[in-house]
Amino acid sequence: MSASGLKVFDETLQVTNSWLKDLMEMLYTDDRQLAYCGLRAVLHALRDELEPEMAVHLAAQLPMLVRGFYYEGWKPSRTPTPNRHLDAFYQAIRTEMRGHPEVKADRLMGAVFDLLASRIDAGEVRKVARSLPREIRDLWGIPS
Repeated sequence: MSASGLKVFDETLQVTNSWLKDLMEMLYTDDRQLAYCGLRAVLHALRDELEPEMAVHLAAQLPMLVRGFYYEGWKPSRTPTPNRHLDAFYQAIRTEMRGHPEVKADRLMGAVFDLLASRIDAGEVRKVARSLPREIRDLWGIPS
């Protein structure tokens, strides 16, 4: 019997744990809470840089559990953010990571972008990256 009694819940928990494990390896940490907070922080910053339709397309690529915290607190009418530049993007990440001052926003962003590139459809990654401001897109390494 499954842990939750529902196969779909067990599967999304397993996939989410796999994502967190990969991110922990990329960040050289064994702190699962830090990996969760970091994934959430970067996904929120990314989501808020996207037009609502593109944010929804990205969400469709995420595991169900990750999709839930991706949408947490989202206000589509306020996206994309008005200050669409790299410093504001990093600041959004730092704000969500305030309980982990040892984590550098640029390193965390790079790890999550690498995780997304390895886990979601390459065409979707290109679409999302191309819709970002150039200075953020350039850090993802996606050509224009």
